[in-house]
Amino acid sequence: MKSVSLLLKSLLLSLLLVVAGGALASDTVDINTADAATLEKVLVGVGPSKAVAIVQYREEHGPFKSADELANVKGIGLKTVERNRDLITVGEAAPAAKPAQPAAEAKGGAAQGAAPAPVARR
Repeated sequence: MKSVSLLLKSLLLSLLLVVAGGALASDTVDINTADAATLEKVLVGVGPSKAVAIVQYREEHGPFKSADELANVKGIGLKTVERNRDLITVGEAAPAAKPAQPAAEAKGGAAQGAAPAPVARR
């Protein structure tokens, strides 16, 4: 009887740790930077096709300004947004890469549109 009681206590403790761990480790997702797999994993009620639709919408329309804008994505309604509001963050999308400047311009040497320096020939 004592071993059964100990086993039940161990199981109960394990269950509590799993539940508490899940609550503490709840993920959030930045809808402006996450890939489809991450969106699917974190958001409740968002499967593979909805996750892909979120990424495609973001690529076509630019970064989301708020979580509410997710309702503009086909297949995502306001109920889904509300259910996930605490899991959603809206950061800035990664800035577009700037074209590389020649070394002289980067150091402030040559003005834009200035003629290149002559090259000595032998």
